[in-house]
This record gives sequence, structure tokens and C-alpha cells, in this order.
Amino acid sequence: MPHFILYSLLCILLIAVPCHAADVLIIADAQLKPVMEVTQGMRKTLRASTKTYSPEEVRGNLAPLLQREGARVVIALGREALAEALTLPPSIPVIYDMVVTPSAINRPNTAGFYMATPAGEYAELVRNHLPALKRVAVVASRDFLNMLASNVSAPMSSHSVKNTVEFVNTVNQLENADAILLLPDRVVMSTTAIEEAYLLSFRRRIPLLGFSERHVKEGALLALVVDMANVGRVIGEYATKALKTGNVGQHAPLAPNKFELYLNMDTARKMRISIPDEVVRMARKAYP
Repeated sequence: MPHFILYSLLCILLIAVPCHAADVLIIADAQLKPVMEVTQGMRKTLRASTKTYSPEEVRGNLAPLLQREGARVVIALGREALAEALTLPPSIPVIYDMVVTPSAINRPNTAGFYMATPAGEYAELVRNHLPALKRVAVVASRDFLNMLASNVSAPMSSHSVKNTVEFVNTVNQLENADAILLLPDRVVMSTTAIEEAYLLSFRRRIPLLGFSERHVKEGALLALVVDMANVGRVIGEYATKALKTGNVGQHAPLAPNKFELYLNMDTARKMRISIPDEVVRMARKAYP
């Protein structure tokens, strides 16, 4: 009998006392590889309980869900996740990523990063290690150039286009370019545009500098890809600060600060571009 009474009291206490389920709520598609990499990185710097919901699970229901979970910080990974997080009152810190180029955000207590490599990172790599590429053309819409290539200098030159047709025409008129840098610009970078860029690249022996590992597999000379695990570590640091202070401030999206290099050595050989051994050693992967 005493054991039964003790068990009953314990059950009553568990029901009566609210359970603090998560300090940090993550809105993301947990099945995506970049999300897995970000969350893996977060675990290295965030010492707090977390719970992940998909954008579909929180749509139109985020505020009550946040209250039920007892969470104090929201991390939004992806455009849909960010749209939901921005509906929360400004007292809730929101940290976001996995949006290639976020639109201007006026909500206070919101900090985040864009998921694209600035053209300046390519410029530094080319200047320091690939001097044969003296003229690199960057072709994208004005908004993308302002975001990712506003302060570029030699060897980069910017070319603004409005749509896929202008992109293709501009790329075909680049007579003096030693390389062409592609940016993840949805306005102009259609499948047709990328195919045309590859055709030009192989026909004229003008290497493409891509923005994904897939581009390198398909024949681009190289790509600098955002290190998502490092992004996760930085997000974890911001979330830790937010849990302590309740605020992450408000500022324009920040650029990522660590990247992974992918190389296509076959393209380099065919285009007679010498890749120094130190650059090969820097690469996350060099395709033969």
C-alpha cells in the first residue's frame, strides 16, 4: 500500500508540474543534409535543450507551440521557416539561416546569415593562387551583385542582367574573360542558363567558378561552398547569447565566414590551368 500511495503522488506531481521541453525551438526540414550539418555544428556550441519542428508543423501555430514548449529562442532554417518565425512577437529572439539572400527584415531581435559565398572570397582565392585568371566576370541580377559582389575589385568585374535571356547573351559576349563566376541567383540561373554557361565554357575554354559541389562534378573548375557545420557553430553561439540576454539585436544578414573548396582537376587539365599543390591540399575534395 505505501508503494502504491508513493507512486500515485509521483504521478500527480508529474502532471501538476509543467515540463520544460525545450529552451530552443528549431524550425527546419530535419531530413535535409544541410540542416543535419547545421544542427551537428550547433551541438558543439549550444548547451541547451532543443526541439525541431518542420515548417508545415508550425504553420499558423508557432506562437502557441512556443508557449507550450516553454522555448525562449527560435532558430529558423530556410525561407518558409523564417516566414513563420517573423510572425512571432519581437520579445522572442529569432536566428535564421539557409536563406540564400534574405529580403530586408525590419523585425527587432532578429539576426541571421545568408547562405551564399561572397564574390570576394573567390577574388582572394584567384589573386593568391590562380594568377592566370586575370579577368573574372561575375554575371547576375543587380540585387545579387549588391549583396555578394558590391565591393569586389580586380580580378573581378560585375555584369548586371535582368533575366535568363540577358544572362545568356551577356555570357556569350564575354570575349576577354579568363573565367566566369556563377552566383546562386534564382532570377537568372535557370537550367537553360547553366547549360548555356557550360557550353560556352567548354567551347571557349573559359572555366566556370560554381557555387556548389554539383557544379564541380559537372565540369566547373572549382566552387567555394559554405561550410554548414561552421554555420551551425556560429548559430549556436548566437543562441547561447540570446538565452542569456533575451536579445540578438537587429542587423543586416551576415556573410558566412568559412567555406569548403571543391576542384575539378580534369577541367583544369583540359583548360591548361595549373592548380598549385597547396590549393589541392586545401580542397575538401578534388575530382580527378
